[in-house]
Amino acid sequence: MSVFFHESTKTFHLTNGAISYLMKVLPNGALGQLYFGRAIRDREDFDHLLEMKNRPMTACVFEGDRLFSLEHCKQEYPAYGSTDYRHPAVQILQPNGSRVTDFVYLSHTVSPGKPPLEGLPTTYCEADDEAETLTIRLWDTLLQAAVDLRYTLFSQHPALARSARLVNQGDQSLHLTHAMSLCLDLPDSDYEFVHFSGAWARERWMKVRPLEQGIQSVESARGTSSHNHNPFIMLRRPGTDEDAGEVIGFSLIYSGNFLAQAEVDTWNTTRVTLGINPFGFDWKLDPGEVFQTPEAVMVYSDQGMNAMSRTFHRLYRSRLARGQWRDKPRPILLNNWEATYFDFTEDKLLAIAEGARKDGVELFVLDDGWFGARSNDSAGLGDWHANLQRLPDGIAGLARRVTELGLQFGLWFEPEMVNRDSDLFRAHPDWIIAAPGRRPSPGRNQFVLDFSRPEVVDCIYDQMAALLNEANISYIKWDMNRSITEPFSQALPPDRQGELFHRYILGVYRLYERLTTNFPHVLFESCASGGGRFDPGMLYYAPQGWVSDDSDAGERLKIQYGTSYCYPISSIGAHVSAIPNHQVNRSTPLATRANVAAFGTFGYELDLNRLTAGERQQVREQIAFMKQYRAVLQFGDFYRLRSPFQGNFTAWMSVSPDRRTALVGWYRTLSEANGPFRRVRLRGLDPDLCYTVDGGQPHYGDELMRIGLITTDSGAGECQPGERPICDFDSHIFVLEAYEEKNT
Repeated sequence: MSVFFHESTKTFHLTNGAISYLMKVLPNGALGQLYFGRAIRDREDFDHLLEMKNRPMTACVFEGDRLFSLEHCKQEYPAYGSTDYRHPAVQILQPNGSRVTDFVYLSHTVSPGKPPLEGLPTTYCEADDEAETLTIRLWDTLLQAAVDLRYTLFSQHPALARSARLVNQGDQSLHLTHAMSLCLDLPDSDYEFVHFSGAWARERWMKVRPLEQGIQSVESARGTSSHNHNPFIMLRRPGTDEDAGEVIGFSLIYSGNFLAQAEVDTWNTTRVTLGINPFGFDWKLDPGEVFQTPEAVMVYSDQGMNAMSRTFHRLYRSRLARGQWRDKPRPILLNNWEATYFDFTEDKLLAIAEGARKDGVELFVLDDGWFGARSNDSAGLGDWHANLQRLPDGIAGLARRVTELGLQFGLWFEPEMVNRDSDLFRAHPDWIIAAPGRRPSPGRNQFVLDFSRPEVVDCIYDQMAALLNEANISYIKWDMNRSITEPFSQALPPDRQGELFHRYILGVYRLYERLTTNFPHVLFESCASGGGRFDPGMLYYAPQGWVSDDSDAGERLKIQYGTSYCYPISSIGAHVSAIPNHQVNRSTPLATRANVAAFGTFGYELDLNRLTAGERQQVREQIAFMKQYRAVLQFGDFYRLRSPFQGNFTAWMSVSPDRRTALVGWYRTLSEANGPFRRVRLRGLDPDLCYTVDGGQPHYGDELMRIGLITTDSGAGECQPGERPICDFDSHIFVLEAYEEKNT
């Protein structure tokens, strides 16, 4: 792993043997982009990659030089207004009204390891030899302002982490209106733009479209990363599939408003920018102040999308997620929400918990309705103390009784919200986000607390910490059930209102940081009406997230498949719920509900006492199976084999690090009459090892990967005696175990 700087050509080359990233100082001092892709041999001079041409009607940087125009240069951190007419990475409103900047190369440093970003989630290293960090300082003499571009190259991953830091060293206040985390200019547009969009209950559906001249983007202006779009996109070459072809993944480690954009100019150059959404953003930078952008991560693969995803999985699973639960298989839980909603008593909860314990569940989670005056969704939020009419001995008493049963105890919070009918709102009506003189728009009968204000964060922390100190709580589900409207803070002056969205999410991060630091034993699960804030920023604090409120097995195939392109399986909260399903009113087999949820953190959203004896036996077998294989399922190498977006069948698999165990999930949405013979080619196995399939006939890994695993069942022809009849929403998890050592 090396960061080279060639003084004679002012060229930077970052390479770790898997990828190379090339930049150089341009004739005007700005930083130019030369190459990002598979690793290449280093050399002193890459100037031939800096292509210039005398183009008619082009404004040029220097008088008398008609070749050099920023309009046709690939750049690292471009600005608008000095011959480049594309969207910028940085823009600063100055006291005289100008937005023109001129940031040129000043200096650089190379350091081992990876420094943190203050107040922001970020990838990290546990040893200095895991990464090298290049910091390049750009300088605008007129503004007396600097931009520090930071590039971290990981030794074991084809990934590059990037961010920008802006410093006002002048004597006038500046207003930052654009501050992207990443800009990458690519020399052509022969890519497909892939993003993951949707809405509540259908998050992260894969969308694909070819790049065209113009702008294609996804974004959020809701105050959160949102159900609608995710801060992750891919550019892939046409023909790239899961196992072959070039793809670049772009991921933003941030939970607020974002923009991911690909702009193709009329010469087919592609500019990718990723960062805080400039829409409504205006950060006042007083003399001496600093602004740090969130971190963005780029991953390159020339071996298809599966390889790109495994890089994100490994990096985010072990060097973004933190804490005691980072590497631990997750407890099998039961959440009472869909079992009771608001209709519960302590005795009812304990009966559900006792039934769950008998079947092998390890963690009982009490969801909404335990606090304040909460008997429906119109009251109580903000008052984080137990409703003693429901829980006579409070949370501490209930937690004690649950743990005496032999279960861990977990609790639901929605700390960022308040109801009008609450003691907190009555005491501090000015603590909500609302515009003066305007009617606030409620969502789900609640309002958003102004987490840009430290006193608000402190108040919520004190309430949550008091409960965590007095009760034996080992898990917290952190929910967030509405977007921000009427964005205005009564604590910010008029010229800082454009900072509200970012300051809000920094407040969320501060609360998470305090809680995870002071209560390190607690497993946090993030939630935002399901997947409304399922992003890498949350993963830094909560190693798993509730991926969607839609728990229907058929719908979850697409949701979990799309989520897996960036996010590790250990982060995907996936549960078995009751039927008919509460979101889509569909009935699916209990086995399939479990077989889908198995490729996640696994749990139940129902009252197991209401199941038949036969169903209870199935549940016991499912839990025993998960306990045996959850380490492989949650922390193994994950491969997508067949897409639910492309047909009636879905398949995926997880392989243990030593490649001796593999679990293959196979799913059929609708039954078929007299169907064809079927097989699926596996991935990630050791070609020289022999594997038994469900304890039966052994097959070598090369056969299973090149010929395939036969999945033909009674759907092909007539069902014979002894064969399991098929059904709609059918599924099976094939267990592959190596039964002999490698051939010598």
